[in-house]
Amino acid sequence: MSDTKPQPALPDRLSGDSRSPHHSAEVFEHEIGILLNSKERFDVEEYCISEGWVKVPSKKALDRRGQPLMMKIKGTVEAFYR
Repeated sequence: MSDTKPQPALPDRLSGDSRSPHHSAEVFEHEIGILLNSKERFDVEEYCISEGWVKVPSKKALDRRGQPLMMKIKGTVEAFYR
Protein backbone atom coordinates (compact mmCIF):
# COMPACT_ATOMS: atom_id res chain seq x y z
CA MET A 1 0.00 0.00 0.00
CA SER A 2 1.15 3.48 -0.69
CA ASP A 3 1.53 5.84 2.22
CA THR A 4 0.19 9.11 0.81
CA LYS A 5 -0.09 12.18 2.97
CA PRO A 6 -3.04 14.47 2.32
CA GLN A 7 -2.14 17.67 0.54
CA PRO A 8 -2.22 20.74 2.81
CA ALA A 9 -4.52 23.59 1.84
CA LEU A 10 -2.86 26.17 -0.34
CA PRO A 11 -2.35 29.43 1.56
CA ASP A 12 -3.54 32.82 0.33
CA ARG A 13 0.07 34.00 0.07
CA LEU A 14 3.06 31.76 -0.61
CA SER A 15 6.74 32.44 -1.30
CA GLY A 16 9.37 30.14 -2.74
CA ASP A 17 12.13 31.92 -0.81
CA SER A 18 12.90 29.97 2.36
CA ARG A 19 13.89 33.21 4.17
CA SER A 20 10.41 34.67 3.72
CA PRO A 21 7.77 34.47 6.49
CA HIS A 22 5.31 33.33 3.78
CA HIS A 23 7.31 30.18 2.94
CA SER A 24 5.70 26.84 3.78
CA ALA A 25 7.92 23.78 3.34
CA GLU A 26 5.07 21.25 3.62
CA VAL A 27 3.27 22.84 0.64
CA PHE A 28 6.41 22.56 -1.51
CA GLU A 29 6.52 18.79 -0.99
CA HIS A 30 3.89 18.70 -3.75
CA GLU A 31 3.99 20.25 -7.22
CA ILE A 32 2.10 23.56 -7.43
CA GLY A 33 0.68 25.32 -10.48
CA ILE A 34 -0.20 29.01 -10.82
CA LEU A 35 -2.71 30.52 -13.23
CA LEU A 36 -2.49 34.26 -13.87
CA ASN A 37 -5.40 35.59 -15.92
CA SER A 38 -6.25 31.99 -16.96
CA LYS A 39 -2.73 31.31 -18.32
CA GLU A 40 -0.30 29.03 -16.52
CA ARG A 41 2.95 30.63 -15.36
CA PHE A 42 6.05 28.57 -14.63
CA ASP A 43 8.33 31.34 -13.30
CA VAL A 44 6.36 32.51 -10.23
CA GLU A 45 8.40 33.00 -7.04
CA GLU A 46 5.63 34.42 -4.83
CA TYR A 47 1.88 34.94 -5.12
CA CYS A 48 -1.05 36.47 -3.25
CA ILE A 49 -4.54 35.37 -4.29
CA SER A 50 -6.56 37.94 -2.31
CA GLU A 51 -4.51 40.92 -3.53
CA GLY A 52 -4.26 39.54 -7.09
CA TRP A 53 -0.52 39.58 -7.86
CA VAL A 54 2.45 37.34 -8.55
CA LYS A 55 6.16 38.10 -8.36
CA VAL A 56 8.46 36.83 -11.08
CA PRO A 57 12.25 37.28 -11.34
CA SER A 58 13.59 39.78 -13.86
CA LYS A 59 15.76 38.39 -16.63
CA LYS A 60 19.05 40.21 -15.95
CA ALA A 61 18.76 42.69 -13.06
CA LEU A 62 20.21 41.60 -9.71
CA ASP A 63 20.03 43.17 -6.27
CA ARG A 64 23.11 43.91 -4.16
CA ARG A 65 23.11 40.35 -2.77
CA GLY A 66 23.13 38.79 -6.24
CA GLN A 67 19.47 37.70 -6.14
CA PRO A 68 17.25 38.51 -9.14
CA LEU A 69 14.96 41.51 -8.76
CA MET A 70 11.27 40.62 -8.55
CA MET A 71 8.63 42.18 -10.78
CA LYS A 72 5.03 42.30 -9.53
CA ILE A 73 2.37 41.39 -12.11
CA LYS A 74 -1.27 42.00 -11.23
CA GLY A 75 -4.28 39.98 -12.35
CA THR A 76 -6.53 37.10 -11.34
CA VAL A 77 -4.43 34.50 -9.50
CA GLU A 78 -5.38 30.84 -9.03
CA ALA A 79 -3.17 28.25 -7.31
CA PHE A 80 -3.63 24.49 -7.63
CA TYR A 81 -1.86 21.19 -7.08
CA ARG A 82 -0.80 19.33 -10.20
